[in-house]
Amino acid sequence: MFTGLVEETGRVVTLSGGRLGVAAERALEGTRVGDSIAVNGCCLTVTEIAGGLLAFDLLEETLARTSLGALRPGSLVNLERALAVGERLGGHFVQGHVDTAAEILRLETEPAGGGDTRLTIALPGEFARYVVFKGSIAVDGISLTVAEVTPEAFTLCIIPHTLAHTHLHRARAGDRVNLEFDLLAKYVEGLLRARR
Repeated sequence: MFTGLVEETGRVVTLSGGRLGVAAERALEGTRVGDSIAVNGCCLTVTEIAGGLLAFDLLEETLARTSLGALRPGSLVNLERALAVGERLGGHFVQGHVDTAAEILRLETEPAGGGDTRLTIALPGEFARYVVFKGSIAVDGISLTVAEVTPEAFTLCIIPHTLAHTHLHRARAGDRVNLEFDLLAKYVEGLLRARR
């Protein structure tokens, strides 16, 4: 379980043969082989730690459902270690189980007046029911709040701190990002479906 509060950005060193190697600092602290780390919002198991690198094995399902297969050496990735019992939950419940990857349509910083950045992402129709105004969503592992929703897209307002401390400062229109929709919405839908 994660919170969607990114601890650091790591740098991809290798990605080949289903194995991902990421250079990290903070995420290495207290981490052991077998621990879970969210990499761009995808819960991965640490399979090796050596020389400042975290290694992960990627399944075909992971590569097919997420944007991780598009990473290249030098790519920045958002990293978050699993939530420890007793820690504050500052974001929202994030499992690291990516539902889909979608395209960034626009990333614009508003002129004067706070410098907030507006991030607009395509909304795949089969997931539209999970996105609501002021609802939570994890975008590449970042816990964010939905500011606007249309049938084709949703928009998030990104504060300068989040922009500076995640890989979003390098994001561009056309990039694909991992989306995890709110866990509570999915459970409510499942309960309502079961009652029919």
